[in-house]
Amino acid sequence: DDDDDIPQLSSHTLAALQEFYLEQQQREGTKTSQGFNQYSIGSIEEDWQLSQFWYSDETASCLANEAVVAAGKGGRIACVSAPSVYQKLKEHDGKDFSVCILEYDRRFSVYGEEFIFYDYNHPLNLPENLLPHSFDIVIADPPYLSEECLQKTAETIKYLTKGKILLCTGAIMEEQAAKHLGVKICKFIPKHSRNLANEFRCYVNYASGLD
Repeated sequence: DDDDDIPQLSSHTLAALQEFYLEQQQREGTKTSQGFNQYSIGSIEEDWQLSQFWYSDETASCLANEAVVAAGKGGRIACVSAPSVYQKLKEHDGKDFSVCILEYDRRFSVYGEEFIFYDYNHPLNLPENLLPHSFDIVIADPPYLSEECLQKTAETIKYLTKGKILLCTGAIMEEQAAKHLGVKICKFIPKHSRNLANEFRCYVNYASGLD
């Protein structure tokens, strides 16, 4: 019988596979059910190919709260390559501010009109309705620890902000951050949901609550 040559899965392996697929379906089912919060950190998983590392819940909350205070009543907040902060800000539903997310990863387009596709290689390639100096604060986390990436992201930040900047990047970028954005390091140390090899820090150009 020719079928004898076809490798067969053991009943144990089959059962394990079925269990895996069932768990996967349940996870997807949970995501699409009404109880799922599409703005919770981790609802869109990290893609390390895009140098994505989400903040811890505590860090995202701290940065979001700082942005709300800095923006003021009716303020506008832009999150540049900082989706964890955007997601945390959206949990402040009904509060008196508006927010948008500038991101290269098109998975974040699920957030509708607040999503703006952004490629730091083309820092000023932005929609016409994104007027210059129209945000009370810009929070940015450039995806790569290189001066080129920081310099190009800085162009975007300076175009968008009325003045206030909150930058999150590696401690090794302190000199370049001061050079390109005039920001100084804060006492607050941001943490990520997964530990990173590089020490991360926050930088601001105004009197913040992060010291």
